[in-house]
Amino acid sequence: MPQRCSNEGTVKTKKISKVLIANRGEIALRIIRACKELGIKSVVVFSEVDVNGVWVRKADECYPIMGDPIAAYLDYERIISLAKKADCDAIHPGYGFLSESAEFAQACVDNNIIFIGPKPEHIALFGDKMASKVAMRAVGVPMLPGTDEPIDNINDAEKIASDIGFPIIIKAAFGGGGRGMRIVEKAEDFKEMYESATKEALRFFNRGEVFIEKYLKNPRHIEIQIVADKYGNVVHLGDRDCSIQRRHQKVIEIAPSPLLNEATRRELYRISTKAMFKLGYESVGTIEYLVDQDDNIYFIEMNTRVQVEHPVTEAISGIDLIQRMIAIAEGDQLIFLQEEIKFRGYAIEFRINAENPKLGFVPSPGLITNYLAPGGPGVRLDSMAYTNYQIPSNYDSMIGKLIVTALTWEDAVRKARRALDEFLIEGIPTNIPLHRQIVRDEHFIKGELDTGYLDSKLQHFNLDAIHNMDDEEAKMKHITAVIEAINKNNLNVRH
Repeated sequence: MPQRCSNEGTVKTKKISKVLIANRGEIALRIIRACKELGIKSVVVFSEVDVNGVWVRKADECYPIMGDPIAAYLDYERIISLAKKADCDAIHPGYGFLSESAEFAQACVDNNIIFIGPKPEHIALFGDKMASKVAMRAVGVPMLPGTDEPIDNINDAEKIASDIGFPIIIKAAFGGGGRGMRIVEKAEDFKEMYESATKEALRFFNRGEVFIEKYLKNPRHIEIQIVADKYGNVVHLGDRDCSIQRRHQKVIEIAPSPLLNEATRRELYRISTKAMFKLGYESVGTIEYLVDQDDNIYFIEMNTRVQVEHPVTEAISGIDLIQRMIAIAEGDQLIFLQEEIKFRGYAIEFRINAENPKLGFVPSPGLITNYLAPGGPGVRLDSMAYTNYQIPSNYDSMIGKLIVTALTWEDAVRKARRALDEFLIEGIPTNIPLHRQIVRDEHFIKGELDTGYLDSKLQHFNLDAIHNMDDEEAKMKHITAVIEAINKNNLNVRH
């Protein structure tokens, strides 16, 4: 029988009674709900523009932070001060903002506040792209050919790129999210792309150094969800396919990957859990890989936080990742062995963004005048949106996530079509029309996905479609005519 590791004498345990959530939007609401189910009180901080946020209303306590709307969620000294004032014994950072700040995590520890996440040293390690590559290679994780040290000299960079061979990709050494990233197809374009990447990296991350890797054309983007406690127990919660992307930003995520080779899947699980065990990782985390057409595996990065796409993993595993993060932070052991985790069906997550697909996906903040959410079996919606909610212009354009779950891939796609057709957001443009096109595309239906999927499809999609190309105006005219006929003729309608 498999056994859990146990070193109970070396781990301090402390039950959490009150959590400050250092975030906003749907992830703040998600954490509040997890806390309520655990009997833990929740506290949120909010900027001036977030005063009407639904998460502010749902929390047990809320505290404003005035000033710049973004700086409000980055001022960790102020946040820690408020946590103390509210008698919070823990802080959950969500994703984005301070979630991958080793300084913030260490400041929590120094102030005797539990940081619900990994150890500061692991956040620092994986926040440094070069150091993380070296560490992961040392524990047997395969890498793309590329640099091991940050580069800040164009002549050195050009020689390295030539030695690797084009195409190559330039990536910001101290950032992510697609910023400071450029693909270079041929040598004569290198100088222009290098300068562009380093300038963007400097602007967004205050560091202009980059690293260079061999670029794989249209691989699959696969990630493995890891959960690890303080006793050396490490398990995976399956894989996610995040290949549908636009400008290196994820658009749709799927669990598990519909066409991943089973031998490759098992190898991804093996190397991921082994690496995290060897490095002594704690809490949840996600290891991201590229898988080429020959099923070769290459490490991209490790995310030391809960992911935007965590609901699809929860859907197929039945495990609440936020609650597991809290339990691990309290010092609890994992309540399951790897052999006890059973995966069921497929889940698909659609990121719902306030953006205009017809105008190059430009963000479209504004007032939601009408909001009707989809529902029914196998449909989950994580969103902060509602009718008359004013979407601010200060933050990321994502306003929610639609997650559908079914026993087979085919049923999941059909459920997605139905749920997306039910979804109504008026007053602002959204990317819902794009999602409706994708779920009707033959290659998506077959699960034939790679990172080049969306680029090749966008020009063929009809982004003018509002509701699966139904004539919504004609539909409303018909309903109005029926109501008028009832009123005019005083007809009795049997219910």
